[in-house]
Amino acid sequence: MQREKFGVTKDGKEASLYTLENSRGMKAVVTDFGAILVRLIVPDAQGKGADVVMGYDTLEEYFDNDSFFGAVIAPNANRIANARFSIDGVEYHLDVNDGPNNLHSHKDLGSHKRIWTAEEGENSITFSLEMADGELGFPGNKKLQVTYTLTEENELKLEYAGTSDKKTIINMTNHTYFNLDGHDAGDIADHTMMLDADAYTEILPGAIPTGKLPSVAGTPMDFRAPKRIGEEIDTEWEQLTMVGGYDHNWCLNGYDGSIRQVACAKAPVSGRMMKVYTDLPGVQFYTANGLTERTGKGGANYGRRGAFCLETQYYPDTANEPDFPSAVFGPDREYHSTTIFRFE
Repeated sequence: MQREKFGVTKDGKEASLYTLENSRGMKAVVTDFGAILVRLIVPDAQGKGADVVMGYDTLEEYFDNDSFFGAVIAPNANRIANARFSIDGVEYHLDVNDGPNNLHSHKDLGSHKRIWTAEEGENSITFSLEMADGELGFPGNKKLQVTYTLTEENELKLEYAGTSDKKTIINMTNHTYFNLDGHDAGDIADHTMMLDADAYTEILPGAIPTGKLPSVAGTPMDFRAPKRIGEEIDTEWEQLTMVGGYDHNWCLNGYDGSIRQVACAKAPVSGRMMKVYTDLPGVQFYTANGLTERTGKGGANYGRRGAFCLETQYYPDTANEPDFPSAVFGPDREYHSTTIFRFE
């Protein structure tokens, strides 16, 4: 474990970088600002390492971070329709920040722009954050936590936990943008992707689920066998055209609370492969359709479809869909989840 200064926040708090490293040439660099994954160095088949996640070189650049590069999103990831939900007959109102809806809790005051309390482990780092009852519109005094661990099996493991003294919504995720040929390698259309899902959450304009879970069979959403991300991404099909590509939740097979493999991505040039394991019911596969051009780490030019995200989660708008797996947690139900990114 190495720790170094990263900078000072707008309100004068010092931010740090923490480096986790294994004996096989893999490194993960995270910061207590937003619990963000800043760099992830992964060797290819020849042992040549490359940083495979988008991000910035300085803390100041993360002050905006409108694309949520590498951030842990809490208490709720993804969208909530009309920026409101009810629990036990009480209606709660959230920040309206994505059309009429709420996206990722809050774009300016969310967990991705706060200093988390850090506790160093042997080859892990635990970040903790408290949010008061009513903060950002969510009920309950909440204690939220994520632990990053780097293993000798080239796994980056993220273990989440959360408690609340009132029933509330807790649906945390990590919003890393991956390009397995390197963060600066450009278009990811030739990456192959496998998603172990027979269904997806159909969306309306604004990317809010309709409540229906159609089969992926016979549609561009079928990734049950590996295929190029770009193979059908520009198909003139309403589910794709309304969000400019893939930005949907897949309903993962085998959801029973146990950890299982749910996805596998492979890079066309380097041959790096990333397998994703989780105990959650869904994953948002996002192909950075809305990523505007900007300068990233090392002066790299980032732009549309230059990376992909695999955000493990409870389904979007589950707070308003009683038939979706519930993300309501509180005094009688603590939140725990695990996601593993394994590189081969």
